[in-house]
Amino acid sequence: MDAIVAVYSDWGIGARGTQPVVLSADRKHFRDLTKGAAVIVGRKTLEDFPNGQPLKGRDNIVVTRQDIEVAGASVVHGTEEAVAEAAKYDRAFVIGGASIFRQFFPFTDRVYLTKIALAPTSDSFFPDLDADSAWKCTDEGAEQEENGIRFRFCTYERIK
Repeated sequence: MDAIVAVYSDWGIGARGTQPVVLSADRKHFRDLTKGAAVIVGRKTLEDFPNGQPLKGRDNIVVTRQDIEVAGASVVHGTEEAVAEAAKYDRAFVIGGASIFRQFFPFTDRVYLTKIALAPTSDSFFPDLDADSAWKCTDEGAEQEENGIRFRFCTYERIK
């Protein structure tokens, strides 16, 4: 299973349920990588999507404790159920939020990470893969810039 996330220089990923800084290049990268794949998302993160709707062109798996239905998505109530649902697809990405990343981290073997070179105030964080000996950066893309903000696309893989 893969994950995809944008992190700030302090490994923050968001504040109050949303991303403080959004780059159009990162959104395009996300769309390109996840198109046609299954995405695993928490209910709160789903609410931050446009109109609170599942992402188009992907099979959405929503993880929640609530007994709800989400039009256009499969709703699951725990990690094992989500992993079993994701196994039905050739590709599956964990896309957040923070508690979902933590919950599925043991099942994640690759992380597509956008490193954004600034540190707005965050209240949720992704594990620092640079400080974790179980992970290796296998592709560090060239530095890019958008609206004066430097960033790069990186790929990390779990060392087996």
